[in-house]
Amino acid sequence: MYLLPDTSRRVREDEVMDGDDLESHLHGAALRGLERINRVSGTERIIWRPIWNLARDSCASSPGGSLSLLDVATGAGDVPIGLSRRFRRHGLSCHVHACDRSPVAVDHARRRAEQRAANVHVFRFDVVRDKLLREYDIVTCCLFLHHLDNEQALVFMRNMAAATRRMLIINDLERGPMGWLAARVGTRVLTRSKVVHTDGPRSVRAAFTGIEAQQLAEQAGLRGCRLARHWPHRFVLTWIRPWHR
Repeated sequence: MYLLPDTSRRVREDEVMDGDDLESHLHGAALRGLERINRVSGTERIIWRPIWNLARDSCASSPGGSLSLLDVATGAGDVPIGLSRRFRRHGLSCHVHACDRSPVAVDHARRRAEQRAANVHVFRFDVVRDKLLREYDIVTCCLFLHHLDNEQALVFMRNMAAATRRMLIINDLERGPMGWLAARVGTRVLTRSKVVHTDGPRSVRAAFTGIEAQQLAEQAGLRGCRLARHWPHRFVLTWIRPWHR
């Protein structure tokens, strides 16, 4: 029986995967574990819904047109790879890109994209330190916001909104005792990676609640940002640039 922690406020601890000294084989095993967790949690499916609505409307208004999408802090790259395959299955044209600051993650995501015949351009980029130099129709971010403190999160949201022509989607863990318990148990069921076993519960304790994240988004200037909650203890923020509503 686990003693549930106090999750009334954020508690941020260094995560093992954030360390530059993590051995590449352990990092790779952790990325594979996170892929499995994302698959069970339906991460790709959750964020596809608003993307599909936008893509369908875009095709109706501009037949033959093409969209562009960037997934930031992509990790294993499984989400943009899955989205690219969904676009193809629906006969929609979208140039899918993904970035991460970790060279191990970038190499892993590139290999996965090649293995799955997904046309995803993966590049190395630190979204906390640097500003994106181009715009994309859609910018997505999954399970990264909890790595940031409040000020970093504000800057990050502003930078991502500035890089978004139409839609910004942020998907993350929601802090709470049951979310912590789900992470504690789920990581041990779904992967043998001790890195993920350690980082999973830490991530939940460091996470925002959905309301906190929505309030930060409003402070960052993302007026009208919509909040939705999804199993298992996840939230999604969706912001559409006003003239595309």
